[in-house]
Amino acid sequence: MTINPIDPVKDKARDEAYAYFDQHIRPLPKGKDGKMDLLRAGFDDNDVDAFRHAYVSGVFTQEYGEQAANLLGLANEYSLEGQYSHSVSPRSRNMDLWNNRVGRKYGKKTTGRKQLLKLIHEAFKRGELILDLRDQREFTGMTEAPKRLSKPVISLSKSRTGRNETYYDLQKRYVMKRDEFVALIQAGEYRGYSVKLIRGVETPVSKHDGRKVNNIG
Repeated sequence: MTINPIDPVKDKARDEAYAYFDQHIRPLPKGKDGKMDLLRAGFDDNDVDAFRHAYVSGVFTQEYGEQAANLLGLANEYSLEGQYSHSVSPRSRNMDLWNNRVGRKYGKKTTGRKQLLKLIHEAFKRGELILDLRDQREFTGMTEAPKRLSKPVISLSKSRTGRNETYYDLQKRYVMKRDEFVALIQAGEYRGYSVKLIRGVETPVSKHDGRKVNNIG
């Protein structure tokens, strides 16, 4: 098991979103030292929350691809027990998942962070994002909690030849190299996957079940 790379990417993207929002949209709560005070009220279920969700989702799309970004976003919205982990409002999940989808849309169109920030800002001004819980637009995409996914592992990175090399377990929230994942499949830990010899290399593959909830071939 290797060090989880997801949280540093998410935390850096969050800080970038807040810094941009503070400079270009409206000032955010700060402490006496002038630094952003994330413990104060004013960061949830509102416009800055919407901007952050969209931007982080866009960054995940740039880093890992659209499908992985979608599943990583879902994993972030739930606790390990499968409960929605943020607001107590039933409208909060709808808002977050809507804005995540907007972020993926622009993440696919960009490769740089600065361009992504500008496109998310333009989407913000056009009204593409849900900015508060009173918005009645309904998210209609995938909302299944990661704990219930039959195939919890996604690919995060590929080799130069296109072979999946690094994997992330959405349930257990840890990263595996290919050889570790192969060993765990062979030990019976992941029944939704099998191992095939592809060009002489043992490679994890998803068992066919008609569902498209992973990005492993």
